[in-house]
Amino acid sequence: MTETETETFESIRLTADVVVATEDGRVLLIERGWDPFKGRWALPGGHVDAGETSRQAAARELAEEAGVLVDPATLRQIGTWDAPGRDPRGRYVTVAYLAVVPADTTAVAGDDATKADWWPYDSLPPLAFDHDAILDAARDTLSS
Repeated sequence: MTETETETFESIRLTADVVVATEDGRVLLIERGWDPFKGRWALPGGHVDAGETSRQAAARELAEEAGVLVDPATLRQIGTWDAPGRDPRGRYVTVAYLAVVPADTTAVAGDDATKADWWPYDSLPPLAFDHDAILDAARDTLSS
């Protein structure tokens, strides 16, 4: 680095998202209750709290937003999404996980979700953030 160059730092927030798929080919989505993307469908997920891992945060957010309880140890990591601009609030990096649950699993909206519902993989609504890319990765993971 030269004398005139300086490093710049930006705040980066860590989140966790979870793709919850049923054995019969449906996926759980929540309708967002506030901005950004208020009213759009998204994967359950949110900020990683102090003292927890992204895996623990994924399980906690799933329980808070959709009432679905999973053991964090059963979550399978499917990737990390870190593209600048993926979230209009600033720089967010998310670690995404996959959970496969029985077809009769019940979901109930809670926390910042106004609805929680199961959608067929081949008939998904427009999604918030880059959740379509995360779902594509989960589909690839499921088929391998």
